[in-house]
Amino acid sequence: MDQKKTKVLMFGTFDILHPGHIKIFSEAAKLGDELYVVVARDATVEKVKGRKTHYDEQTRLMHIRAVTCITKVMLGSLDDKYAILDIVKPDIIALGYDQKFFIDKLEEELVKRNLKTKIIHLGPYKPQIYKSSKIRAKLDSNA
Repeated sequence: MDQKKTKVLMFGTFDILHPGHIKIFSEAAKLGDELYVVVARDATVEKVKGRKTHYDEQTRLMHIRAVTCITKVMLGSLDDKYAILDIVKPDIIALGYDQKFFIDKLEEELVKRNLKTKIIHLGPYKPQIYKSSKIRAKLDSNA
């Protein structure tokens, strides 16, 4: 009889891949057997964050695919950003320490889809150095 694999899901922009991202991917991978990562679409980032990304979605997708502890990397949906829940049916959703703004909606969507998914917040890794907004600001100041 096959043992059910524990699926962990993460999602984010992952604009400028840095050691903080690698650390949270590694921590998330330890929570289960398979790690799925959803990369936010360019249009979604512009709508939610009000700015363009440094790297386009295809480049960010390629960067994340290079991380070996990740089982599968995919782009988010432009129509329904929660559709991935029906596809992956995660046991755990691992969020970064700074991903707090959509938790209520996420919990609501899990209930609506009858999923008993556990939401876990991962701790930061040297956020004074490894935070995308700080890295982006430094890159912009050197341009």
